[in-house]
Amino acid sequence: MAKATTPADLTITPRDLRFGRGSAIRRWWLNDDPIATAFYNALSVTFPKGEGFFVDSVRNFREGTPPRLQAEIQAFIKQEVIHTREHVAFNRHVVDQGYDVAPLERDVDRALALTKGKPQIASLAATMALEHFTAMLAHELIANPKHLAGGDEQAAALWRWHAAEEIEHKGVAYDTWMHATRDWTRWKRWKIKSIVMVATTFKFFQGRRRGMIELLRQDGLTGPKVWARMAWYAFGNPGMARKILGAWIAFFLPGFHPWKHDDRELIGLAESDYAAAILPRAAKTPVPA
Repeated sequence: MAKATTPADLTITPRDLRFGRGSAIRRWWLNDDPIATAFYNALSVTFPKGEGFFVDSVRNFREGTPPRLQAEIQAFIKQEVIHTREHVAFNRHVVDQGYDVAPLERDVDRALALTKGKPQIASLAATMALEHFTAMLAHELIANPKHLAGGDEQAAALWRWHAAEEIEHKGVAYDTWMHATRDWTRWKRWKIKSIVMVATTFKFFQGRRRGMIELLRQDGLTGPKVWARMAWYAFGNPGMARKILGAWIAFFLPGFHPWKHDDRELIGLAESDYAAAILPRAAKTPVPA
């Protein structure tokens, strides 16, 4: 069987779109559900600093990579920079709804501080694992419309756009990692990436749990019943955590590559949704930066 690689005909295209400028979103913008809203709000707060970390981690290993990978890294960086801008804007909406996101930002700072003083390859490994995590979430987000059903139009369009680009560049950090570790044994590479993914998974769930609990506390929602609703949202209905389990396990299998599952059809599906939400409006009324 041929080894899975990034498709030769893949084009990574930074889509410079703006969402939600000049429009209000509801406090519980996702189907009037505080649990669902808290999940996406908490996740969004991590993106500006987190994606800056991703960019730096991959860029540190760009020199000496094959020309095609260099071009993909450059496109990846452009996409991530635009994602950062849009989530900064989205996070302003979150704050405008009365949420204090400072505790969540401090949590991100503490997580990133753990990488200080460590070899650059460690940051690349963390980025490689987290990019697979975001690609799993992105696939499920687009494949199952239930996740964003009932959401404010501009907010839902933002998340579909972001998910589409996460799918599109899902192989870049992994290919960079493979090039950077090309002199390692297969056993060493598998061992390190597996340890990093397990640690990343634990930290991801812990971080999002803390973030959601804090935002829900600010809504006056606390206690075991709220925690049970969070668990049901993650593992029951719509069950994002449960539904990505198979893709998570695949990461540890021999011959894994993010593009072993070619799901580019979801990019076109998402584009039709967010284009319908944003482009006609943008054509009528120029949006400020």
